[in-house]
Amino acid sequence: MTRLHDIAIARSGDKGNLATLSVIALDAADYPLLERALTPERVRTHYAGVVCGEVLRYTLPQLGALHFVMHEALAGGVTRSLALDAHGKTLAQAMLDIEVNPD
Repeated sequence: MTRLHDIAIARSGDKGNLATLSVIALDAADYPLLERALTPERVRTHYAGVVCGEVLRYTLPQLGALHFVMHEALAGGVTRSLALDAHGKTLAQAMLDIEVNPD
């Protein structure tokens, strides 16, 4: 097993009560692994308690990237939430902690 941070980088942000998150393979050869390992269901499970709505995944193979849109993820958004990270900026770092199996 390896952790995602060994093979990818990630960025996250917010739009109201949506969190957006992109994961980009450091090496194009690792993109198929990202696509297999990071299903919308797995991402939603990883963020249980943070993401309460649907998780949509968009594949960007030409960029070696996956983009996720997570609904109901920021406790109402920046202007409503009392969360420490209401902007969702640390969500990317949490994603990189996921273990993936290269097989």
